Amino acid sequence: MKKWLIGSFVGAILVFAWQFLSWTILPVHSGEAKYTPAQNEIMNSLSASLKEDGVYMLPTVQPGASMDEHEKLMNEMNGKPWATVIYRNAYKPEMAMQLIRGFLVDWFLVFTLIYILTRAGTPTTVRILAGSVAVGLFTFLAGPYTMHNWFQTPTEAYTGHLIDALVAWGLVGIWLGWWLNRK
Repeated sequence: MKKWLIGSFVGAILVFAWQFLSWTILPVHSGEAKYTPAQNEIMNSLSASLKEDGVYMLPTVQPGASMDEHEKLMNEMNGKPWATVIYRNAYKPEMAMQLIRGFLVDWFLVFTLIYILTRAGTPTTVRILAGSVAVGLFTFLAGPYTMHNWFQTPTEAYTGHLIDALVAWGLVGIWLGWWLNRK
């Protein structure tokens, strides 16, 4: 158990450190949020129109609309502009709890990976690396890729998530391959 705890803790540090680097120092996620010089006007309009936090699809039908109304809107939208807006009515720069929660999730994920990989004994270094990268790809494909493709998001908006999945979980695989197989 001690080997699992240490291995998962160091693995979580690797994932967390990569996530920090990819979002802050490296330009990995630079295509995810574009700048517009009209941002003040857009924010003023959103603030005047939206009264509660949420994710808004513009345009969309009212809740409880019939399938005919959905279909009519889809036909009307064809070839026209649309947007997905994540709106928050107040910016709160408190990051400590988000960072703690993020690290604990990373630790849980690496611990779970170790549990899965070692069910039939300790696998070879190559199998640990392959399993780790597979976990990264699963999380990317089931999360950011599927979600962004559903909304027809430009590729540059989710490419950083693929890089994160491969690099972070590749680093974890290299680490665990060495750590779990050392005598």
